[in-house]
Formats: sequence, C-alpha cells, structure tokens
Amino acid sequence: MSDVQVLIIGGGAMGTSLLYHLVKAGWQDVVLVEKNDLTHGSTWHAAGLCTHFAHNPTIQELRATSVRLYRDILPEETGQSCGFHRSGAMRITRNPDRMDEFAHVAGLSDFTGYPLELLTPERIAELHPLARLDGLLGGIYEPDDGHVDPSLATNAMAQVAQRGGGTVRRYEPVQAIRREGGAWIVEASKATYRAQHIVNAAGTWGFEVGQMMGVNVPSVPVLHQYLVTDTVEAVADRQARGLAELPMIRDPEESWYVRQERDGLILGPYEREAQVWSVDGVPPEFGAELMPPDLDRVEHIIEAAMARIPALGEGGVKTVVNGPITFTPDANPLIGPAHGVENAWLLTGSSMGVMEGGGAGWFLAHWMTYGAPPMDALAVDSRRFGAWADRDYRVAKAVECFGLQFGVHYPYEERPAGRGLRLSPLHEHMRARGAVMGAAHGWERPNWFADAPGAVAVESFRRTNWFAPVARECETVASRVALADLSVFSKFEVTGPGVPGFLDTLGANRAPRAGRIGLTHVLTPAGGVASEFTVARLSGTHAYLTSAAAAEEMDDDLLRAHATGHEVEVVNRSEDLAVIGLMGPKARAVLEVLTEDSLGAWLSVQEITVAGLPVRALRVSYVGEPGWELHVARDDAVTLFDALEAAGQAHGIGYYGAYAANAMRLEKGYRGWGADLTTERTPLDSGLDYLVAAEGRDFAGREAMLARQGDSAWSMVLLEVEPGEVDPFYAHPVYCGARVVGVVTSGAYGHRTGKVLALAYLREPARDDLSLRILGQARAARVLDVAPYDPENARMRDG
Repeated sequence: MSDVQVLIIGGGAMGTSLLYHLVKAGWQDVVLVEKNDLTHGSTWHAAGLCTHFAHNPTIQELRATSVRLYRDILPEETGQSCGFHRSGAMRITRNPDRMDEFAHVAGLSDFTGYPLELLTPERIAELHPLARLDGLLGGIYEPDDGHVDPSLATNAMAQVAQRGGGTVRRYEPVQAIRREGGAWIVEASKATYRAQHIVNAAGTWGFEVGQMMGVNVPSVPVLHQYLVTDTVEAVADRQARGLAELPMIRDPEESWYVRQERDGLILGPYEREAQVWSVDGVPPEFGAELMPPDLDRVEHIIEAAMARIPALGEGGVKTVVNGPITFTPDANPLIGPAHGVENAWLLTGSSMGVMEGGGAGWFLAHWMTYGAPPMDALAVDSRRFGAWADRDYRVAKAVECFGLQFGVHYPYEERPAGRGLRLSPLHEHMRARGAVMGAAHGWERPNWFADAPGAVAVESFRRTNWFAPVARECETVASRVALADLSVFSKFEVTGPGVPGFLDTLGANRAPRAGRIGLTHVLTPAGGVASEFTVARLSGTHAYLTSAAAAEEMDDDLLRAHATGHEVEVVNRSEDLAVIGLMGPKARAVLEVLTEDSLGAWLSVQEITVAGLPVRALRVSYVGEPGWELHVARDDAVTLFDALEAAGQAHGIGYYGAYAANAMRLEKGYRGWGADLTTERTPLDSGLDYLVAAEGRDFAGREAMLARQGDSAWSMVLLEVEPGEVDPFYAHPVYCGARVVGVVTSGAYGHRTGKVLALAYLREPARDDLSLRILGQARAARVLDVAPYDPENARMRDG
C-alpha cells in the first residue's frame, strides 16, 4: 500500500492543474491517477476557448488565471508554447436586454480590472470584417481572450508538477474507495493508496467517482458538437496578407460561436434541446472516443451562423467533433470540500474545463493549503447542492443549462427546470394568496405577492411587474402587519453539557445568555466571514441556530467540525420545522389574541403556546419592524398560519416575500450573508464592529481578523444613490471621480424611505465625488452615516 498526502482522481485540465498548484504550494507525496491518458474524457476534444467574460468575479478570476497560466507562466517554465492565441473575442446581439447584460458585465470588469469594451455595430465591423451587421444593436469585446491547445496546456502542467515532485500515473482506473482509520483507502488497478486527502477531479466520471466516495455529485455528461471547416478563402487571404487572427465571435441569440483555426473556421452550436449521455454510468472503456456526427440537430444554428458570417459557407466541413462535456445544475464547476466527509474534495463538473481549469486548480489548492478559498466561493462551492439534487433534477437542469448556455442572466433570474423539490407546508397557502415563487437551495419560497394567483415575473434589468406589488408589501409591514413563510432557513439544534464552550468559541460575538438571541459570524482561518448564525439560547445546555438556506450543507459541516472536543450533539432540523414571520406594528396585537404567555422583549426567545400549539418564538426582525419568527413543527404550520391570519383580519393583515424583505433590510443597513458578507472580508471590514467581541476570547480566525485591520483599507458603506430608471442590484463599480474605488454587493429601492440604496465595499476611505455605473449610466452616490430607517431601532424595541 502506498501512503500519499493527496490522491487526485482524474487527469483532465482541472485535476492536472490542481497537481501543478499543490506542488507549487509545497505539498509532498501528491499523486494523480488517470484511468486512461491525460486529457482523455472531455479535455482532449475541447475547442480551447478562453475568456474573461463572466457575471461573477470569482468565475472571472478562474478564467483570467487560466489565461495567464497558459499564455505566460507555463511557456516560461517549460520553454514551450501551450498554443495560446491572443485573438480577442466579441459577443454580438440584436437584443436590448442583452446590451443591458453586456453593460453590467463591463461594469463588473471595471472593478476587477479586466478591460471589456462595449461595441457599436461600426466597431464590430472594424474588429471582424467577415461579419454582417444586419439587425445588430452592438456587442462587447474581450481583448485579452484567446484559445489554447488543451493537450499542450494539460501536459505542460503535468511536466512542471512532475519536475517538482508530483506523480502522474496513467492507465490506472480507480476501482473502490473507502474510509478506514482516519484515511482514505483507494484501490486502483495497479496499486492501493492510503491518502490523507482525496480529490474527485474525474470530470466525465465525476458522478461515478462520487458514488464510490459516498458523495452526491450532481453533474451530467451532455453531448456537444462543433465543426471544423476546410480552407476558407477569406481567412486564407487575411493570413497571406499578414493580418491579425480574427477575434472569436459569439451570437448568444442564435446560440453559436466561431473562431479561426489556421486558414479555416470552427463553428460551435449549442442547441436548445440538449442530448444527455450515459447519465447513470459512463462506459468504463470510454476514453478518447467521439460520438458519430449528428448535424441535423444543429442545422438551423449552422444556417444562422452562415447568415451572419457568409464566409463559413465557403469552406467544406473537414471534421465534426461530437463528445461529452459535463454540466452541473447551474453550469458552474463544483470546487471545494465534499459535504459530510472528512478530507474529501471536489474539482469537477465544469462545462468549461479548459477555460476554467487553470484557475480552478489554483483556487482549490489555496483552499486546501490555507483552510479557506482565496475568493468568495459561493458560486462554485461543491456544497451548494444537497441530497435533494437527485437524478431527475440534475438531468433537467443540465438540459436547461446547455440550452441556455447563451441565455441572458437577469439580476433576479428564476429558471423553471427542476422546481418543486422542497416544499414548505405553507406552499399551497402562499400560492393561493398570490405568491410568485422563487427557488432557494431546492426550496420554493415566495419572492413577491401578485394581486391574484398565477402571475409570473417579467425578467428585466429594469423595474418590472413586481415593483409596485413589493411597494404594497412594504407598506403593509410598516403600517399594519404581514405574514411571511420563512421556512427555508437552515435550522440546527445543539444540545448537551458542552453548549457553553461550543458557543463561546464558535464565532466573533459572545454567546447570548439563556432566553436571549444573538448574531455571530464564524470566521475562516484568514479572518473572513464563513457563516452567519442567529443563535437562540434556550438554556444552558440547549441552543437553536438558524442561517441562510443556501448555507445548509456548509453550516452542517462547520457545526459538526466545531463540535469536536465539545460534549454536544448537533441535529439538522431544516426539514422538520416551519417558520412563519409575523411582522409589523400590529404583530403583538395579533399574537395576544392567540396566547396567554408573555411575549418577551426584543431579541428574546421563548417556547410558548399559540393557538394551542407549541411554538418557539424569536422576537427578532430582519425588516426593521416589530415582530416575531415563529418556529413550529412542520405538521402544525398550516394550523398556526390559519389562526394568525384569522386573528389579523381586524388589523388588515397581508403578506410579504423575499424581495420586500431585501428592500427593507437595506433601509436598515443590514448585511446579507452570501452577498455582502463573504469569506473575502472580515466582520470589521463589513462594518460589524458591534458584533465582534475579540478581547479575552479564542475563536477561529481571530488573530487573522485583527491583523488585517491595519493592512486593509476595505470598508463597507451604505450609499444613497441618485434615482434613475434602473435600481442597483450587485457588481456595479463605485467611482471616486474617475477612479474605481469599490463595488456594490447588494442594492434596492427602499419603499419606506423613498431612497435608492446600495451596500458597497470601498478599498480606500473615499466619501466625496462618489458615483455608481449602473448599466453604463453614472449615478451620483453619497455615504449614509446611519441607516435611513429607524436608526435607533425604536420601532423594534417598543413594538
């Protein structure tokens, strides 16, 4: 048996990049096993496109890191080219919404520092003279984009890694994996390994290797075709004249990309109806094979591409590549710890494995080395899907993602596939009252309430059909009383004699005393915010913790890891309990009709009887109005809701959803985990000094957080923004004069205050001459020193 520190399973671009970066980080005894040869599966037949275009800064950095690695670093280290061509790339459109999307991505790139240029039709013609301009509104240009030879890049990473002490073992398929004696035992065809860490980088086989690990890996192979033309005269002529390579061009409305390949062209169509392949198990003998061409499926897309670039029709088809690529339910890769198992990691599921692989290996190597990701990981964290992401879900979402590979990404996007998996007991009640539902970690939750059941949200970057209903919801909460279904919260019981020590060392804030509620932030080793918990202290030996829906698996892992050394039991109650929000100045009057128990002070927790039912009542509010979160057994939720609704009729009771809650919490300046609070920034950076009690206490990340105080100029501010036709949402650059000094993390129109509000991080202490760029429009902004709504919390204290 061979003892190794890390065993990486899979030798595509992703796994080989991790080997390279772990060796660079100083790890010893790192072994990569590959069932065939390096690049077999998907990497070898990829078109090699590399881009900086992304809607999320972490995804953008994965892609930009890949470009730097393939273009600059590996050629310098090996003395050989990876075949990287800096051709540039453009996306063109005839869709006004798409131009909004392009403007938004260009704004994000102003902050991240990767230059993207919005294009007029005339500029498109200048950059790509073979493209027709009929009907085009414009586009976006990515000057540093290009394409790489996937095999050259992967083998270059392997070469450098092996030179540094890493090991690559080809033609050694993994046959079984088990946990034994605190280590991973991996049986492969040529050897058995005892590994401290294992990494599933199996790509096409990611699901199967996940099954061996006991981990759900929600990825599906989908067949993608592209064709390579023979010589195209117009391209050959440009070559003969020594002209620069044509930029890659994508038409997202017609769903294709085209790039130059020597004196010909490559055309890659994405059909709307994806063809999934080997969902329940990829054939073990599969390696560097392709499927037969099936151009009938994409004929209409080919015709559209030739209409836009007539030169495509001049070259005959030389080669058709039809092979599998993997898709996750949101088309982002799975990177990070595997849920529920120790020292197991995922680095798989990327539909853009070459484009993201170089950066993905860097990202996970940093996480494994330092105990925290180098950037906010929420978009890629392998635990963003739970056990609810079953076969039907992963297939439905893979088909949807493939078909919407070039779909417009709206700021409040809700896609229809794979819905209805996790339903609150109040789901039908909400729908009957006009709730328009959204999805949160598999749950259905009300986003907003229409006048009648059956409404759907109109997606746009601008104010849309839910703006006025949300205004009514906010008015109801502020002036009367409203109900909300908050059952999507992640919920955990912690019991046992070790609860005091468990809570005191959990996060940056002190634990609340019995009967009280506190907010605590669990930190990464680097001092960033890993998790945010509302901690309700029921007794000396019993605590109840709630957190964001999307954090369920991450927080479950975190709490169980922290329980080590404490005499406590952690139980996930997320499915067992429902939560009803009762918020507004008339909330107390409603409850008093239904209970004889004392209702307690602000930030208290009590177990009381309401309408004859046992209820855990938390007097806490995320919306800035007096109210309660009422936590109740799932089977009792409907009865409790009906009683509250009936008692509230005399007070004009209504309902509110997630969009209204977001607008109201911004009026209070409340930070939201996953948007405003991430692993990248400390609680002190985030303006949460009042929730940090560092003196005399020991908790993870404490020293790093304090050490970063003097070095970092980052600070979160609440901005009032000049009104305009578009409200801020996220990822808008903040300018001080002509300099980019920050980025918006969340924003909305505050209906109670009549103010346009945004939370933003600034990387220098700028206060004057601030503005946002929202879809290319400059909007003046000023820092608010206090929250614009009830800054003294009088309404919540006195209600």
